[in-house]
Amino acid sequence: MSTFTRRLGFRLPPGQSAFLWGARKTGKSTWLHERFPGSIYYDLLETDVMLELTRHPATLRQQLLARRPVDLEEPIILDEVQKVPQLLDEVQGLIESHGLRFVLCGSSARKLRRGQANLLGGRAWRFEMHPLVSVEIPELDLLQALNRGLIPAHYVQTHYRRSLRAYLQDYLKEEVFAEGLTRNVGAFSRFFDAVGYSHGELINYANIARDCGVDAKTVKEYYQILVDTLLGSFVEPFKRRQSRQVISKAAKFYLFDVGVAGALTHREIAEPKGELFGRAFEHFIYMEILAYRSYNELEYPINFWRTKSGLEVDFILAGGAVAIEVKGANRVAEADLRALRSFAEEFNPKHALLISTEREERVVGTLRIVPWKTFLTRLWGGEYL
Repeated sequence: MSTFTRRLGFRLPPGQSAFLWGARKTGKSTWLHERFPGSIYYDLLETDVMLELTRHPATLRQQLLARRPVDLEEPIILDEVQKVPQLLDEVQGLIESHGLRFVLCGSSARKLRRGQANLLGGRAWRFEMHPLVSVEIPELDLLQALNRGLIPAHYVQTHYRRSLRAYLQDYLKEEVFAEGLTRNVGAFSRFFDAVGYSHGELINYANIARDCGVDAKTVKEYYQILVDTLLGSFVEPFKRRQSRQVISKAAKFYLFDVGVAGALTHREIAEPKGELFGRAFEHFIYMEILAYRSYNELEYPINFWRTKSGLEVDFILAGGAVAIEVKGANRVAEADLRALRSFAEEFNPKHALLISTEREERVVGTLRIVPWKTFLTRLWGGEYL
C-alpha cells in the first residue's frame, strides 16, 4: 500500500487536534504511521490496550504526562477511538490543560454519539479517508477497479473475491453486531443483502421493509447505521425549482466502495459494456466526485435529477453548476443525451457532461461527451469545481 500516494491533505497548526474517519481498511492507520512516524500511537484494536484503557481511562493521561516534552511535540494517535469513548474526556483535559495535540482515528462516530461521548466541542477538525481514487493509482485499470473495488488491499489482491466476502462478514460482525448498533441480527442481514440489489436506485423503504420483515421506520434506521459507520451515503434529488414533473422525495443510496457493492450481488464484470458495467461505472464516478469534494474541503451538494417521465441525470453538482450523466458505452447515441439536454435547457449549467468510454471528446450543441479518463484528469485538476 505504500506504492499509493494518498491525496488526503492533513496539516495541523500548533495546538490543533483532529478526527480522522474512514471505513475499515481504507488505509487510515498506514497513512498515519507514514505521516506521523514520531508520534506516540495507541491502537485500540489491540485487546490488552483496549481493556486497560476501558478499565482505567486516566491511564492515558498518566502515561502521557510521564513522557518527555520532546515526545509530545507530534500529535498523539488514538486509533479506533470509538472502542473506548470515555477516553475523550481525558483527551479534552489534555488538550485544554497541557496543550497536547491528538489525531483520533476511527471507522464510526455512531457509538460515540449514541453514548453521548465527548466529541470535543469543535476542538478537533474532521477529516475523512476514502478508498483509492484515480490520481492515487498509477495506470488505473478500470475493470480491475470495478471488480475488486478501491480499498487498497483489495485492489492489488489476486484473490480479491475472498477478501471482499470476509470484509462484509467482518463489517457485520464487528461494526454492527458487536457494537450493539442493532438488536435484530437477521433483519439487518437481510437488509444488507437488499441494499446490494437496490444500490444506486430510488429507495423504496416500504418494499425493502417487506423483504426484511420490519417496518419502514426501522429500514430508515438501518440506512442511517450504514451512513454513520461510513459505509455509504445518500444522494438527494435536485430541488432548485419545484416542478410537477420532477420526483423530489425519494433519495438514492451508494455504498462507499464499488467492489463492496459488487460483492453483495456476486457481480463479476468481464468486459466494459452492458448493464452491470454501466451501474458499476456510474458508482465509480460518484466515488471520485465524493472524494474530490472531501479532499478539497468543498461543501457543494451532490444531487440527482429525475422526472416522472423517466428522464434522469445522474449527478447535479453545486446547485446545478455541473450536470453529469454517466453512460457505460463506447459510442453515445442521440437518445442517451435526452435527459442531459432537458436539464441543460431548463437550468443552463456551466458544464453539461456525459461521461462515457468513448475514446475522443465530442461536443453536441451545449453538451460535451467526455472520455472518463479526461473527465477525471479535469476533475482533480479543479477545472469543473
